[in-house]
Amino acid sequence: MMRAAAVRTLAAGGALLAAWATAAAEPALLRVGQAAWAEKAWPFPRDGWPPGRAFACEGCGDDLVVYVRPKLGFCNCATGVTDDAEVDGVTDLDLIAPTFRPAGPGAPIRIGALPGRARRYVMETPDGPRSAVGVAVSQRCDVVVAVALSRRPVGDDALGLAVALLESEAPMGWIRQALDHP
Repeated sequence: MMRAAAVRTLAAGGALLAAWATAAAEPALLRVGQAAWAEKAWPFPRDGWPPGRAFACEGCGDDLVVYVRPKLGFCNCATGVTDDAEVDGVTDLDLIAPTFRPAGPGAPIRIGALPGRARRYVMETPDGPRSAVGVAVSQRCDVVVAVALSRRPVGDDALGLAVALLESEAPMGWIRQALDHP
């Protein structure tokens, strides 16, 4: 009888442990306005910069993913990011697809207090054509780059979702921490 009780206790404990492990393995969604974002692993190979963060919008309907990372000491210290050639050169578009082309001229943008530029692109990936917006914003000699990527055209609504994500507490805290290096 005691053996049966011990087996039941062990089984219940094992079920609780399994439930806890499953919950711990499923990341919490980051809610920003009406959008819910799930952080994903940085999918790109190592290069000269530290890995960034990747966020997939759950239920956005656009298959929208945002990749973001700082590149310290990689910006014009005097002017910051001021032209489309800089956006073309510093954003991580080439990690996503070797073939991409601008869909038009860029425009000024702010992510929080960080000024820079954003530009739309058309990309040819192994999974088919994609639409993207590359964003480069700066502080002193450092730049933060982000790419919002989708199967559909990344319009103003999707760009707004990406900007809201980057300006939200957790991502902006991570960005500030990266930029406040000694």
